[in-house]
Amino acid sequence: MPIKRIVTRSLQRYWRLTRGLTLGAQGAVIDAEGRFLLIRHTYRPGWHFPGGGVERNETALLAMTRELREEAGVIVGAGPELFGLYANFQAFPGDHIALFVVRDWQQPVPPKPNHEIAEHGFFTVDACPDKIHPSTRQRMLEILGHAEPSVDW
Repeated sequence: MPIKRIVTRSLQRYWRLTRGLTLGAQGAVIDAEGRFLLIRHTYRPGWHFPGGGVERNETALLAMTRELREEAGVIVGAGPELFGLYANFQAFPGDHIALFVVRDWQQPVPPKPNHEIAEHGFFTVDACPDKIHPSTRQRMLEILGHAEPSVDW
Protein backbone atom coordinates (compact mmCIF):
# COMPACT_ATOMS: atom_id res chain seq x y z
CA MET A 1 0.00 0.00 0.00
CA PRO A 2 1.53 3.37 -0.96
CA ILE A 3 2.64 5.58 1.92
CA LYS A 4 0.25 8.40 0.94
CA ARG A 5 -2.73 6.04 1.20
CA ILE A 6 -1.60 4.87 4.64
CA VAL A 7 -1.16 8.45 5.83
CA THR A 8 -4.55 9.48 4.42
CA ARG A 9 -6.37 6.60 6.10
CA SER A 10 -4.59 7.26 9.39
CA LEU A 11 -5.50 10.95 9.29
CA GLN A 12 -9.12 10.14 8.46
CA ARG A 13 -9.35 7.82 11.46
CA TYR A 14 -7.72 10.41 13.70
CA TRP A 15 -10.12 13.14 12.54
CA ARG A 16 -13.10 10.92 13.16
CA LEU A 17 -11.95 10.24 16.70
CA THR A 18 -11.06 13.84 17.56
CA ARG A 19 -13.79 15.82 15.80
CA GLY A 20 -17.44 15.86 16.79
CA LEU A 21 -18.49 16.74 13.28
CA THR A 22 -16.92 16.23 9.89
CA LEU A 23 -18.08 17.81 6.62
CA GLY A 24 -17.47 16.72 3.07
CA ALA A 25 -18.42 18.52 -0.13
CA GLN A 26 -19.26 16.80 -3.41
CA GLY A 27 -20.15 18.11 -6.83
CA ALA A 28 -22.75 16.59 -9.14
CA VAL A 29 -21.33 17.84 -12.43
CA ILE A 30 -23.89 17.54 -15.23
CA ASP A 31 -23.02 17.91 -18.91
CA ALA A 32 -25.17 19.25 -21.78
CA GLU A 33 -26.45 15.71 -22.49
CA GLY A 34 -27.69 15.26 -18.90
CA ARG A 35 -24.89 12.90 -17.90
CA PHE A 36 -23.24 13.00 -14.48
CA LEU A 37 -19.49 13.02 -13.89
CA LEU A 38 -18.48 10.08 -11.71
CA ILE A 39 -15.07 9.00 -10.47
CA ARG A 40 -13.62 5.80 -9.14
CA HIS A 41 -11.02 6.23 -6.42
CA THR A 42 -8.06 3.94 -5.93
CA TYR A 43 -8.65 3.73 -2.17
CA ARG A 44 -12.39 2.98 -1.85
CA PRO A 45 -14.83 0.85 -3.83
CA GLY A 46 -17.51 2.13 -6.17
CA TRP A 47 -18.17 5.15 -8.34
CA HIS A 48 -18.86 8.49 -6.67
CA PHE A 49 -19.27 12.18 -7.35
CA PRO A 50 -15.96 14.02 -7.06
CA GLY A 51 -15.44 15.63 -3.69
CA GLY A 52 -13.69 15.48 -0.38
CA GLY A 53 -13.34 16.95 3.07
CA VAL A 54 -13.84 20.58 3.99
CA GLU A 55 -10.66 21.87 5.58
CA ARG A 56 -10.27 24.41 8.38
CA ASN A 57 -10.98 27.99 7.17
CA GLU A 58 -12.54 26.66 3.95
CA THR A 59 -16.18 26.92 2.93
CA ALA A 60 -18.04 23.89 1.59
CA LEU A 61 -18.32 25.65 -1.79
CA LEU A 62 -14.59 26.31 -1.93
CA ALA A 63 -13.82 22.70 -0.91
CA MET A 64 -16.11 21.35 -3.64
CA THR A 65 -14.54 23.65 -6.22
CA ARG A 66 -11.03 22.61 -5.17
CA GLU A 67 -11.86 18.90 -5.18
CA LEU A 68 -13.44 19.05 -8.65
CA ARG A 69 -10.29 20.70 -10.01
CA GLU A 70 -7.97 18.24 -8.25
CA GLU A 71 -9.88 15.03 -8.94
CA ALA A 72 -11.46 15.67 -12.33
CA GLY A 73 -9.80 18.71 -13.90
CA VAL A 74 -13.14 20.54 -13.73
CA ILE A 75 -13.19 24.31 -13.41
CA VAL A 76 -16.47 25.43 -11.87
CA GLY A 77 -18.24 28.36 -13.51
CA ALA A 78 -21.08 30.49 -12.21
CA GLY A 79 -23.82 29.42 -9.87
CA PRO A 80 -23.19 26.01 -8.34
CA GLU A 81 -26.38 25.14 -6.47
CA LEU A 82 -26.35 23.68 -2.97
CA PHE A 83 -28.70 20.76 -3.53
CA GLY A 84 -28.69 19.25 -0.06
CA LEU A 85 -26.94 18.57 3.21
CA TYR A 86 -26.90 14.88 4.07
CA ALA A 87 -26.13 12.91 7.22
CA ASN A 88 -23.53 10.23 6.53
CA PHE A 89 -23.75 8.61 9.95
CA GLN A 90 -23.30 5.04 8.67
CA ALA A 91 -19.74 6.03 7.71
CA PHE A 92 -19.13 7.94 10.93
CA PRO A 93 -21.40 9.50 13.58
CA GLY A 94 -21.28 13.24 12.99
CA ASP A 95 -20.31 13.06 9.30
CA HIS A 96 -22.19 15.24 6.82
CA ILE A 97 -21.98 15.78 3.06
CA ALA A 98 -22.89 19.00 1.25
CA LEU A 99 -23.91 18.19 -2.33
CA PHE A 100 -23.71 20.87 -5.01
CA VAL A 101 -25.15 20.66 -8.53
CA VAL A 102 -22.73 22.10 -11.10
CA ARG A 103 -24.09 22.87 -14.56
CA ASP A 104 -21.66 25.63 -15.61
CA TRP A 105 -18.17 24.18 -15.87
CA GLN A 106 -15.21 23.44 -18.12
CA GLN A 107 -12.79 20.55 -18.29
CA PRO A 108 -9.88 21.86 -20.39
CA VAL A 109 -7.85 18.68 -20.00
CA PRO A 110 -9.45 15.47 -18.74
CA PRO A 111 -7.11 14.03 -16.12
CA LYS A 112 -5.20 10.82 -16.56
CA PRO A 113 -5.48 8.11 -13.90
CA ASN A 114 -3.23 8.74 -10.90
CA HIS A 115 -2.55 7.53 -7.37
CA GLU A 116 -5.96 8.79 -6.15
CA ILE A 117 -8.32 8.56 -9.14
CA ALA A 118 -8.43 5.29 -11.10
CA GLU A 119 -10.87 6.55 -13.73
CA HIS A 120 -13.69 8.96 -14.41
CA GLY A 121 -16.52 9.28 -16.90
CA PHE A 122 -19.92 10.75 -17.67
CA PHE A 123 -22.97 8.55 -17.19
CA THR A 124 -26.75 8.83 -17.38
CA VAL A 125 -28.78 7.51 -14.47
CA ASP A 126 -29.95 4.65 -16.73
CA ALA A 127 -26.42 3.68 -17.78
CA CYS A 128 -24.42 3.90 -14.55
CA PRO A 129 -21.36 1.74 -13.94
CA ASP A 130 -22.14 -1.59 -12.26
CA LYS A 131 -20.36 -0.65 -9.06
CA ILE A 132 -21.85 2.80 -8.53
CA HIS A 133 -22.25 3.61 -4.85
CA PRO A 134 -25.98 3.31 -4.03
CA SER A 135 -26.07 6.77 -2.42
CA THR A 136 -24.56 8.35 -5.52
CA ARG A 137 -27.20 6.79 -7.74
CA GLN A 138 -29.94 7.87 -5.32
CA ARG A 139 -28.67 11.48 -5.42
CA MET A 140 -28.76 11.36 -9.24
CA LEU A 141 -32.42 10.32 -9.10
CA GLU A 142 -33.17 13.10 -6.60
CA ILE A 143 -31.48 15.75 -8.73
CA LEU A 144 -33.48 14.64 -11.77
CA GLY A 145 -36.71 14.77 -9.75
CA HIS A 146 -37.27 10.98 -9.97
CA ALA A 147 -37.03 10.44 -6.19
CA GLU A 148 -37.87 12.37 -3.05
CA PRO A 149 -34.80 13.92 -1.41
CA SER A 150 -33.51 12.12 1.66
CA VAL A 151 -31.67 13.50 4.67
CA ASP A 152 -29.39 10.46 4.79
CA TRP A 153 -26.52 9.82 2.42
